[in-house]
Order: sequence, then C-alpha cells, then structure tokens
Amino acid sequence: MTGRTIRRDAHAKINLFLRVLSTREDGYHEIESLVVPISLADRVVVRPAEELRVEIAGRPALSPGGLNLALVAALALADACADAAGALVEIEKRIPIAGGLGGGSADAAATLLALNELWGCEADVATLEEIGGRIGSDVPAMLSGEPVLMSGRGERLAPAEVPPFHWVLVRFGFGVRSPDAYRWWDEDGTGTGPDPDRLLAAATAGDAEALGPLLFNDLERPVAARHPEIGEAARDLIESGALGALMSGSGSCVIGLARDEAHARELAAGIDGAEPVVSPGRRGIIGSRSGVV
Repeated sequence: MTGRTIRRDAHAKINLFLRVLSTREDGYHEIESLVVPISLADRVVVRPAEELRVEIAGRPALSPGGLNLALVAALALADACADAAGALVEIEKRIPIAGGLGGGSADAAATLLALNELWGCEADVATLEEIGGRIGSDVPAMLSGEPVLMSGRGERLAPAEVPPFHWVLVRFGFGVRSPDAYRWWDEDGTGTGPDPDRLLAAATAGDAEALGPLLFNDLERPVAARHPEIGEAARDLIESGALGALMSGSGSCVIGLARDEAHARELAAGIDGAEPVVSPGRRGIIGSRSGVV
C-alpha cells in the first residue's frame, strides 16, 4: 500500500434562482435552478487504508439524519469499481451543515472524484453523474465544479455561462432540512416564481445591477415563515446596500449580491455572521482543483 494522498476542495454552491414547479410521483419535486460554485469549501483528503472509512475532523462520518453522503458515495463507487480497495476519506468541514449550500453533496462529489483517481477506476463523467444522482439530487451538479442550469429533480444539467460575481454569505446557528423546506412549500401553496429568462440574461452578461432585483427562491417564503431570521437577514442586506438578497437552496444561509469585492467586504463588515465570498464563473473554475502527494 503506497503513501499516495489526493486532496480536493469541495466547493459550496448557491442558487441564483430556484423555481419549484410541481410535486413528482416519486416524492421529489420538479425544479429549475441556476447553480454556481463559490469560494467557500470543505477540504477532502483521501489516502490508501486497510478498510474503507470516512471521517469528519477525526470523527466517524455520521450525521443526525443518518449516513454522511461522502460515505454513501465511497461505498457506491466501491461497488462500481473493480479495482476498489480500502481508503480513508478525511473531511475538514467549513460549509455549514443544512445551510442550503450543498455541503454534503459537495463532499460526496469530491469523494467520488478523488477515489476514482486513487483507485484508478477510470469512470467517465456520465458514470459518476449516474452514481451521484443516486446519492443526492445536488451531487451531479457539484461534480462539474461549474455553473449549471439544473432541472428535473436535479439530475438534468446544462452548462451555464456565468462570469464572476461577489457575494455576502450570512450563516445561522440552525439548519433547515431539505425535505422540510419542500414540504412547507407544499403546505403553504406559495406557488412558482417567474420565468427566469431575464435573470439568466443578466447573469450571463455579468450585470450585477440588473441581476440583483431578479434573484428569487420559491422556498424562501415558506422557510422564512418558520424561521423569521432568514427574512430579516435578507432585508438587512438590502437596507445595507446589497443589490439583491435571497435564501440559498432550502436554507438556512442567505446571500446578498455586491457590486464588487470591496463592496462585499463592506457589506459583510456590517452584518453579524456574514462573510464575503466569490462565484468565479465558468472561466475561473474552483471546484475541480486537486493535489496529489
């Protein structure tokens, strides 16, 4: 067994819009969303070991909701790879859990990519996306490390040309489970947001001033009705000068759009629990960086 070690950054994502179209017969929801990676990332390190295991900061990879998605990903790839062996997957968490930033999915995607390399599985992108789709709806999008348009329950992806934008990220001391957010949307009947064509045009053009007022998330109203802090944070961002603000994904994190890096730092300095982040766009990909030692 060699000492080869592979490191990957598992980047969080934000949703510039999230439309919930309907409930599906399989229990999921039909959605549309523009998903972009941001600079906030977990660190995933894989190395050979006698058995396959995943640890988060030295602890077994368990969460209150059950198995960690990175462990599920490791086991799924091991089943599909003839050359799979033991491995230790270590995750340094920086992305908030249940924050609507796809942290668990990012960890799963980074684990698939790193183990595919470590084991020499030579699984192609389509195979990894198929495995990822069985693990979680966001995993295929996180595999690309690039802006994508997501539809279906998350399994249908199309590349999106989105240049860099600067954001302020507000995190809270609580998380929101995705099944709860979608169930509240069902219960409250808050409906489906507008056609995103204007938003997509502004995003593609890199026009932050036009994009800000067009940001929306169909899950925000039902989630904020149960967690008023989310709505308050979005209002605080707007009142502080953000060009737009919305909850990311199923929550709980809120993002605000800034004009540039200096504006993002200025906004973050005035709001508790806020930090500046960047979505570097399709030509500045951050999600695929890896290292081998």
